[in-house]
Amino acid sequence: MAMTLKNLTVIAAAALLALASCSGNKTGFPKIDQKGKTAIVAHRGYWNCEAAGFSENSIASLKAAQDNGLWGSECDVHITTDDVVLVFHDNKINGERIDTCASTHFADYRLPNGETIPTIDEYLTQVEKCDKTILVLELKEEITMDREDLLVDKCIEALEAHNLLDPKRVVFISFSKYMCDRIAAEFPEFVNQYLEGDFSPEELAADGINGFDYEKKVIKKDSTIVARAHELGMSTNVWTVNKPEQMQYFIDLGINAITTNEPMVLRELLGDKEFKL
Repeated sequence: MAMTLKNLTVIAAAALLALASCSGNKTGFPKIDQKGKTAIVAHRGYWNCEAAGFSENSIASLKAAQDNGLWGSECDVHITTDDVVLVFHDNKINGERIDTCASTHFADYRLPNGETIPTIDEYLTQVEKCDKTILVLELKEEITMDREDLLVDKCIEALEAHNLLDPKRVVFISFSKYMCDRIAAEFPEFVNQYLEGDFSPEELAADGINGFDYEKKVIKKDSTIVARAHELGMSTNVWTVNKPEQMQYFIDLGINAITTNEPMVLRELLGDKEFKL
């Protein structure tokens, strides 16, 4: 069977990475050493509790993740037409696209706990208060590459302003390969995980992307993907895992982190195998 160009590219990339490893210059990726333990990432913050008022991507959900000593708290960011970065999951609010409206258009919107939609600055003010919970910052896909560039720029500016542009405080994730490529090029010291699931670890590593955060069915389809990523010095995460039997599957697979809406269920399952800062 004839080899496709993509297959040849992957083989060549893997060969180069193997050669680099043999020569003592593995990849230059951030070292991941959790001694076999698994980290918990609260999906959209630890929102599924009374302390957060059951409100995703709220400041209260971030604080709940921090108060419970969770390794990571994930949030999602979009950019408005007046170049304000908002923390919100969906690309629409009340049926209107965030990227086609000014931030003031959503000023009256309230989360279930009564909070307004946080700006990145408001959110980072809470991040600053705890250095034991990593911010897992999801850069949401935007309508053009120019807007994706601006989203990255604004987030970097905000992180700098809050003294949080630090690989020990922030992990970047995105469905946008373009934004992951940019982070890899400009901030290679940060953990930078691609979300879509359509690239192999070898392809990502060849582009300098040092991790993946793939949906559980992607990893279950190819159970070697975690070990292969680890061989390349990459970090691994899986989303969104809420059932104990599925959590155990990924723990046994040796995944670095599990993103979940049920962090306390995962904590009980992990016991002394939970990785914390």
